[in-house]
Amino acid sequence: MFARNLSKSLSRALVLAFSITVLCMMVSSTASAQSWNKRTSVTFSAPLEIPGVGAQVLPAGTYVFRLLDSQSDRHIVQIFNKDESHLYATILAIPNYRLQATDKTVMTFAERAAGEPQAIRAWFYPGDNSGQEFVYPKKRAVELAKITNQPVLYIPDEVATNIVAPVKTPTEPPVIALKEVPLRAVKPTGEDVAVTEVVVPPPPVQVARLPKTASSLPLLALMGFLCLSVGISLRALCAR
Repeated sequence: MFARNLSKSLSRALVLAFSITVLCMMVSSTASAQSWNKRTSVTFSAPLEIPGVGAQVLPAGTYVFRLLDSQSDRHIVQIFNKDESHLYATILAIPNYRLQATDKTVMTFAERAAGEPQAIRAWFYPGDNSGQEFVYPKKRAVELAKITNQPVLYIPDEVATNIVAPVKTPTEPPVIALKEVPLRAVKPTGEDVAVTEVVVPPPPVQVARLPKTASSLPLLALMGFLCLSVGISLRALCAR
């Protein structure tokens, strides 16, 4: 009878420990995914222009920015409404470096005349030195460069129609097209220049920093499982 009860106790404890371990692993995986896609909810108090066919202006409100893919030197940024039920744009971006990271989300804009919507230029995730520099269709990039007196990144207009496509994965044709399309920049004078003259690349050597959200949960779960097993074993020995 004692052996049977001990066996049942051990089985229940093992099931509980395994469930806790799996739950911690799931939480860790979710946190890691959040860090990977850099999901950010931003509220704008005024209309803003985002890359699109023509001049795509979003009204003041709350929007969600997140990465669709970050495994290459070009990134794909998607902009959704507040509850992520509607996709406004799938935008090409490339990393742009800044010297000092901040603990808050930073959005930079190309200056415009008073009363006109500001054109979004870059998005920096909290704690990151490398942000997303947005790329505009060529026709609009030429106009913005003249208006803002700053160079603007661009892609050919015929490819720009893909940025409103409702894509979900980095393997879909519109995303592949954005990754492979020639990328240039235009100066206020209308002169084409290389992207390297506009975007500051990351330094040659960077120290990799793991996100805090994906640090020690699996290890803590494993330690808890081992401690529980040791406690059960000691209890069984004391009961003999």
